Amino acid sequence: MRFFLPTLFLIGISTTATAADWRNIHNGSEIPTESYADQPYVVKTDDGAWLCVVTTGSGHEGQSGQHVVSMRSVDLGKTWSEPVAIEPATGPEASYAVLLKVPSGRIYVFYNHNTDNLREARADNPPYKDGICRRVDSLGYYVFKYSDDYGRTWSDKRYPIPVREMEIDRNNPYGGKVRYFWNVGKPFVLEDSALVPLHKVGGLGYGFFTKSEGVLLKSPNILTESDPEKIEWETLPDGDIGLRTPQGGGPISEEQSFAVLSDGSIYCVYRSIDGHPVCTYSRDGGHSWSPPEYQCYADGRRMKHPRAANFIWKCSNGKYLYWFHNHGGRFIREHARPETNAYNDRNPAWLCAGIEKETPNGRAIVWSQPEIALYDPDPFIRMSYP
Repeated sequence: MRFFLPTLFLIGISTTATAADWRNIHNGSEIPTESYADQPYVVKTDDGAWLCVVTTGSGHEGQSGQHVVSMRSVDLGKTWSEPVAIEPATGPEASYAVLLKVPSGRIYVFYNHNTDNLREARADNPPYKDGICRRVDSLGYYVFKYSDDYGRTWSDKRYPIPVREMEIDRNNPYGGKVRYFWNVGKPFVLEDSALVPLHKVGGLGYGFFTKSEGVLLKSPNILTESDPEKIEWETLPDGDIGLRTPQGGGPISEEQSFAVLSDGSIYCVYRSIDGHPVCTYSRDGGHSWSPPEYQCYADGRRMKHPRAANFIWKCSNGKYLYWFHNHGGRFIREHARPETNAYNDRNPAWLCAGIEKETPNGRAIVWSQPEIALYDPDPFIRMSYP
């Protein structure tokens, strides 16, 4: 999630670009949206098209009218179909959609939905006058719809996922009766189950989210069950606490990204306001996790990263790519307001390559030195959520 500032979202690199440097983001192809755009995530459908979901709206992030739409492309992203409203702009806020394709070809879309149409939320004072925040796109219910025609249409009914209450929920201003949360992490498959990330939020204040931690929503039967009413869900990890920063770290642990290693271990990396990304491993399917650590290069030096999305992708050759911004360190964690200052410095975007190695605890990832992947010549332009 970006914090009120617009970002240009592009996919593909033009082979006819006038500039020689394909990393310049102006040489990409823009995905059409209403104005604000967030998280343009793509899956390839079984009929060969690209299906993209985007959170969009006519205003800025978090304003009324924010909703999720889908589009299809049959020419590798050069052109797109007219957007299909998964939720209408006239309804309660619907935001931050991610996709999962199951073996039958059905596609599920998961997103925040302000089903109760709350028009305000309890927050800290300051910065919110009278302790009331009127941005309401990151609360409510985590829901899904599905498509059986490759994203051309979506189910009329939406289905809420029963997310288990945890300590961070009970400690929010509503005692857990209203949930704060969102998600940018892409669902993934482990053996016969699908797992969908979720970022729980403990409060609203400076930097918008004042406390956060990550969980997984595991379904053991969504890959094969055709009746959405019969899909089962479990919230992981076990216990009352989600994925947090290392001991002594800050209160922000969010936008978790996951990859399954060759031995079945799960690797997770996420953002903080400590100046560094955080990583952890699960060796038991997400039920428990290793003590979190700040992510390092192969030589042991800590990577730097602001309060921006970071992603790990597993490639077809079994190796990995890590998207991050290579800014951070002390100037974030020692700032008077790290929770807000950390949103800056999202240009350029960098990539590291990763390979697996054997350790006494199982497989682990070793990361290379970084290389610039995309940039905008204007250093104040921010980019994220590839």
